[in-house]
Amino acid sequence: MISKNSPIGVFDSGVGGISVLRILRHDMPNENFVFFGDSINAPYGEKSDERIKEMCDDNIRFLFKKDAKAIVIACNTATSAAATFLREKYPDTIIVAMEPAVKPAVDKSESEHPKVLVLATKSTIHGERLHHLIGRFSENADIYPVAAPGIVPLVESGKEDSEELLQYLKELLNPFRRKEDGGEGNPVDSVVLGCTHFPFVTGKIKEALGYEVTFYDGAYGTSRETKRRLKEAGLLTDSTEPGKIELYSTAEGDNPTALEKRLLELPFKYEP
Repeated sequence: MISKNSPIGVFDSGVGGISVLRILRHDMPNENFVFFGDSINAPYGEKSDERIKEMCDDNIRFLFKKDAKAIVIACNTATSAAATFLREKYPDTIIVAMEPAVKPAVDKSESEHPKVLVLATKSTIHGERLHHLIGRFSENADIYPVAAPGIVPLVESGKEDSEELLQYLKELLNPFRRKEDGGEGNPVDSVVLGCTHFPFVTGKIKEALGYEVTFYDGAYGTSRETKRRLKEAGLLTDSTEPGKIELYSTAEGDNPTALEKRLLELPFKYEP
C-alpha cells in the first residue's frame, strides 16, 4: 500500500539515471528510493518509439511492485518517446520526466547571445519535445543540437575515462573546437547534457573541446519538480532518518554493489 514513506521509483535505460538519483537524494535525503536500470536494453536512443514505450512500461511496472509512490523517468530518450504514453496509461500516478536544460543555459549565460551545444541521443535530438524546446529559445541564442550515440555504450561498459571516448568526442565535437586546436573554430559557451549518461563524461567533453564551458543538467529541475509534486499530493515523507536506496538492473554485471559504486564515485558538484 502506498504511503508517505513508500519509495520514489527512478528508472533509466541503464546506469545513467544514477546521475539523477544522486541529485534526488541530495534534495530529499529522508526519502526512500528504488532505482531500476534497464542496461540490457541500452541504448534506448537507437530503438523505435514503440519499442521504447514497451520497455518503459515494463520498467514502471517493476517499480510498482516495489510500491513506488511516484515515478521519475531519469532518461531523456524515454521522456521524449514515452512520457505522454505513460501518463495517459497511469493517470493516478505522479510521473516526473526529464527535460534538457536549454532554458537555464540561455537564461543564465553571461553572453548577450550565447552559443549553446545540446548533446543527446539520436532519439532525443529528433524528437518533437526537444525541437519545440529549442524553438522557444532560438531567438536569444545559437543552439546546436548534436547526436552523440557513442557515449552511452561506452559509459555502460565502464569506459567513461578511456582514450576511446576522448577520440570519439574530439571527432564529434570538431566543429566546436578552436582552430588552433585543429577544430573548425566555432566555440560554444555552454553544453546541455541531454542524456543522463553524459554527466559521467563531463571531464572528457571539456578535454575534447579544449576550453572551459559551463554544463547544464536537467536533473536539477527534475528533482525540484518531483519534490513539488509529492508535497502537493501530501506524499513527502515524514521520516527524519536518512532514506534507503535499493538498486536494480537488468544487466548481470550491474549488481547492487556495482551500481552503488557508480553512485558514490560519480563526480558531483551541486550546481542547481
